[in-house]
Amino acid sequence: MKSHTEHLYFHTKSKQEFINITHQVEESVKKSGVKEGLCLVNAMHITASVFINDDESGLHQDFSTWLEKLAPYGKDKYKHNLSGEDNGDSHLKRTVMGREVVVAITGGGLDFGPWEQIFYGEFDGQRKKRVLIKIIGE
Repeated sequence: MKSHTEHLYFHTKSKQEFINITHQVEESVKKSGVKEGLCLVNAMHITASVFINDDESGLHQDFSTWLEKLAPYGKDKYKHNLSGEDNGDSHLKRTVMGREVVVAITGGGLDFGPWEQIFYGEFDGQRKKRVLIKIIGE
């Protein structure tokens, strides 16, 4: 059994962004040499997400609008913010969008369905964040 670990780092310009990281994950799978196995991609911060969906700008705008309706930004809206934070909404958005994805590796590549891509979702950006890529298999 082989194991391979890499980290991606992000420092977004905006508080909220969606970044397609499919290519970086595919490169990591190639480096690993794993032909059959699993690839975990995990956001290592509680205000960021990793998810799979279509790479379509209108859909990304829909995500942003929908998430803002579910958990609007506002220092006075969340009990979490009473501790001096202002990111209560970001914690909720991350919970909705998910923490990680696991993708099968088949024939040395990510085994996606049609249109599937991997995204990093940032909900409390403008500082350094990290994503873990963990690959295991034969």
